[in-house]
Amino acid sequence: MINIAILGLGTVGGGVAEVVEKNQKEITKALGDTLKVKYILDIRDIPGAVKDINLIVNDPEVKVVCETMGGKEPAYTYTKAALEHGISVCTSNKELVDAYGVELSGIARQHNCSYLFEASVGGGIPILRTLRESCGHENITKIAGILNGTCNYILTNMKAGKDFAEALKEAQEKGFAERNPAADVEGHDTARKIAILASLVSGKKYSYEQVECEGITNITRYDFADAEAKGMSIKLLGVYDANEGTVIVAPYLVPNTSVLYGVNDVFNGILIHGTQVDNLMFYGRGAGKLPTASAIVADVIECIREQGRTIPNGFDGLEPAEVTGKAKKPSGKFRILEA
Repeated sequence: MINIAILGLGTVGGGVAEVVEKNQKEITKALGDTLKVKYILDIRDIPGAVKDINLIVNDPEVKVVCETMGGKEPAYTYTKAALEHGISVCTSNKELVDAYGVELSGIARQHNCSYLFEASVGGGIPILRTLRESCGHENITKIAGILNGTCNYILTNMKAGKDFAEALKEAQEKGFAERNPAADVEGHDTARKIAILASLVSGKKYSYEQVECEGITNITRYDFADAEAKGMSIKLLGVYDANEGTVIVAPYLVPNTSVLYGVNDVFNGILIHGTQVDNLMFYGRGAGKLPTASAIVADVIECIREQGRTIPNGFDGLEPAEVTGKAKKPSGKFRILEA
């Protein structure tokens, strides 16, 4: 039996526990052993949960910690403590990866364990592992992605005729948007994700503060009517362009000839261009309890298989990136996605 711990029993943390329980047969087949959640840590008063990280990091039976708390603190302190005790950490926390991913990756290497964050971008889409392993030899020159399910759901409903406020309210009622949706609708969530992707493929660390960022709050349903008349739709995209030296988040006009045109509702779509492989498209549920949890459990399995060594995550030792270009201002209200 292999023991793990979950930090934060929110939506994603609860999902990890559920995936471990429901997919135990498949997990056992992949590992050759059973997986057990020995500890759940939460700062709230939850029956059976602990509040002291030392109970976890000082337990030699705990092999992997799943950090699903979100935010910088106490997630950073707890993650660092686990890694310093030689316990691998798997996370969905894009804010922490953006702010401290390089440092935490270095700590993992020093202590022969791993820091993996597949679930931080694209939910259940295995995008980071694919870029790191299957496309590690490729020269990736451009990434254009629908990376926020909340915004995509809102824009899909606006295309159907609703205004922004109505579409946002519906997203909140269905649990797709937070009560305070600013991080999503102002583009900050997408900015963190495209910064992680840009860092991974460029070999330089981009931070989300370097991303030119524009959200969706100024879009109207009338904009969709104009776009549709031109054979286009409006999507919030995170775009990394190595040739132009830019990383931006903004609403784009997406032609109906693009594979991103039909990515609707809470789904994510990520289009990647490599000099040899040409275009690759990744599509799936970019958020949600179980898809995100599934990505975390995939990282857990990889950490256990490679126990005693550090799995390269593409962030260890990265030097800060310089944004060498400035995105051109659109001639109209929106930029147009080019092939």
